[in-house]
Amino acid sequence: MTQDKLQNHPVSNVLWVDVSKIVANDYNPNAVAKNEMQLLYHSIKHDGYTQPIVTIYDEEQDKYIIVDGFHRHLVLKTYQDIFDSTDGQLPIVVINKDINDRMASTIRHNRARGKHSVNGMGNIVFGMLENGWDDARICNEVGLEAEELIRLKHVTGFSKLFENVEYKKAWESKQQVIIRKNYEASNNQGN
Repeated sequence: MTQDKLQNHPVSNVLWVDVSKIVANDYNPNAVAKNEMQLLYHSIKHDGYTQPIVTIYDEEQDKYIIVDGFHRHLVLKTYQDIFDSTDGQLPIVVINKDINDRMASTIRHNRARGKHSVNGMGNIVFGMLENGWDDARICNEVGLEAEELIRLKHVTGFSKLFENVEYKKAWESKQQVIIRKNYEASNNQGN
C-alpha cells in the first residue's frame, strides 16, 4: 500500500490536543454505567490511551467536537492521575463530515464495538483461572462483579469440575500443580 493511500485514513494523522480545546457533541446517545466507567479508567491507567478520540474541527468555536470517544475524554477530565500522565492532552483524529454524517458515524462507532458473548467471556475467565489468577484479581482486572464471575464459571462448566470435591479456600491452578510436581520431583531425585 502506498503512503498516499494510508494518509487518507484519519488514524494516520493522530494529534495530541489540549483537553480545553475538545468539547462533547450534543447528540450522543451512548451512556456508560458506573462499573464500565471504572473499567475504562482502569484500562487507561494500565494500558494508556490506545485509541484516539474521533473529532471534527469547528472553526467558528476553534474547538474539536467529539464524534466518538466522549467517555475517554471524560476519564482525562475526571481523574487527575490520567490528566497528569498526558499533561492534559488527548490523542485525536479529525474527520470532515456534516452533522448527519457525524451523527451516523457516532452510532456506527458505538454499535460496532459489539458485546462480549457469555461463552466467549466464560472461556477467557476459565483460562485466567487455569493460569493462576484468583477470583478477586479477575473481578478487579476485567470489571466483573462476584455474581457475574459465578455465573460465568457455571456457564463454562468450571463449577462442575468441583461438584464432588470438598471446598478449599485456595484452589491450585494448573501452573501451581506443575510447579509443585517439578519441585517434588527435584527433591525426590536427591533421595
